[in-house]
Amino acid sequence: QLQLVESGGGLVQPGGSLRLSCAGSGFNTASYAIGWFRQAPGKEREGISCIRSRDGITNYADSVKGRFTVSRDNAKNTVYLQMNSLKPEDTAVYYCAAYSLMYGTCVLSPDFYHFWGQGTQVTVSS
Repeated sequence: QLQLVESGGGLVQPGGSLRLSCAGSGFNTASYAIGWFRQAPGKEREGISCIRSRDGITNYADSVKGRFTVSRDNAKNTVYLQMNSLKPEDTAVYYCAAYSLMYGTCVLSPDFYHFWGQGTQVTVSS
C-alpha cells in the first residue's frame, strides 16, 4: 500500500527555519515526482515545490523561490523541504504528494498528484 508521511512541522519565529520530511513506503520514490503543497485556512491548496526524484530536477513557486529548497534521498525513500527565512504568511498545513514521472518537469498543480500525505502544521509567529 502506497503511503506518504510528513514530519517536521511546528512553531517557528519569523526569520527562522524548518525542515520537513516526506517518507514514502510501498513504492519507489525514484520513479515519481514528489510535490510539496500548503493550505492556509480559507485559502486554496498551493503547490510550492516539486522534485523529479529520478534525477533531482526541481520546480518552485515564486512565493518560495530562494527561500525553500527541495531535495531527496532515494536510498531512504524520503524527500525533504528546507524552509528558510520563514514569514507569517508561510503558516499553513503542508502536504507532500506523488505522481509517476520519469521525464519532463514536475508540475505544481495538485490535479496531477495521485497520492497524498496527511499533512503537517507549520506556524510562523512571534
